[in-house]
Amino acid sequence: MSKFRRIEGLVLCLVVVTMSVAGCRREGPSDVASPGLPVLAAGCEHSLAVAADGTVWAWGYNEWGQLGDGTTTNRSTPVQVRGMADVVAIAGGYWHTLALRRDGTVWAWGNNSCGQLGDGTTTDRSTPVQVRGMADVVAIAGGAGHTMALRLDRTVWAWGWNGSGQLGDGSTTDRSTPVQARGMADVVAIAGGIYHTTALRRDGTVWAWGLNDSGQLGDGTTTARLTPVQARGMADMVAIAGGWEHTLALRRDGTVWAWGDNEYGQLGDGTTIDRSTPVQARGLADAVAIAGGWLDTIALCRDGTVWAWGLNGSGQLGDGTMRDRSTPVQVRGLADVVAIAGGYWHTLALRRDGTVWAWGDNRSGQLGDGTTTYRLTPVQAQGMADVGPSGLEQ
Repeated sequence: MSKFRRIEGLVLCLVVVTMSVAGCRREGPSDVASPGLPVLAAGCEHSLAVAADGTVWAWGYNEWGQLGDGTTTNRSTPVQVRGMADVVAIAGGYWHTLALRRDGTVWAWGNNSCGQLGDGTTTDRSTPVQVRGMADVVAIAGGAGHTMALRLDRTVWAWGWNGSGQLGDGSTTDRSTPVQARGMADVVAIAGGIYHTTALRRDGTVWAWGLNDSGQLGDGTTTARLTPVQARGMADMVAIAGGWEHTLALRRDGTVWAWGDNEYGQLGDGTTIDRSTPVQARGLADAVAIAGGWLDTIALCRDGTVWAWGLNGSGQLGDGTMRDRSTPVQVRGLADVVAIAGGYWHTLALRRDGTVWAWGDNRSGQLGDGTTTYRLTPVQAQGMADVGPSGLEQ
């Protein structure tokens, strides 16, 4: 059994298409820019941001070199990733990191035990290496030990660990270079969970493959799938995201839908019952972006406020408590937000002024405030004051 089957955390990356939706609070002003390529991301215990000049910055846990600074030293404030320029998007895996350059190439660094860096080896890297054979890429995403890319021709490619079929090539064979997911065409967004993968097609339908023991594929079963299956009842969707074993979708009308594991209320329907088909998160009607943490969920509303629900044992919901929530609560003291990201037990937000804010677990310095002190409400990451213009509509 792969070591990734035993880890107790998640990595997540939010990939969304540019969208326009109607409206968490109807009376709020429509002042949030539509999300574009992600310039903010989180891994298990590390955080990432793309600066306006196209450089990449990282902080937090670094045992596998996932910060990309040529060391394996944890950092409680941001450090620059070596050799990365002209970057337009980033993504976090569990212990690895990804970057998409403007020329359509994909670069990766960190843990590579399952081939998730895509360079044809299983050698860990503390500085970026180029993923083999990937050109014309327009979006990237990370799972626990696997990585995904969406190409300009709208096909999906994946590499790394494949024990649950999360690469979508019809096998359970690990791959150290990219393989194409079967039957996926006309895709506009991709997202990774721990051992599953999700794709959004141009027609607004959602497709998924890989592990399904909590119903995270949304097809009404708990059967693992080696090739894509359609999530039931999902139409007119404009964005997707993945958590540990739950999946999220944003409908054009601003409502949030979720399915899969719900032990801590991360589906937002007021229960802790797992769902193998989508249910609507309560009380959200004006969301413009979504993100998944390990066992929690985050939504950005049109008025620039952030809402969260699910596990809160490290304060990752940002409401000033450590109380789990099965319906959305507002993150305290945070406004004018334009992008969000979820990690293992921490959460990130980007404000319109280019500053990065974080809350939750901070044992490895992943909040970026120069400490290892947990935070129940947002604190500002040091030195990050010019993040985002290359990846956000202004």
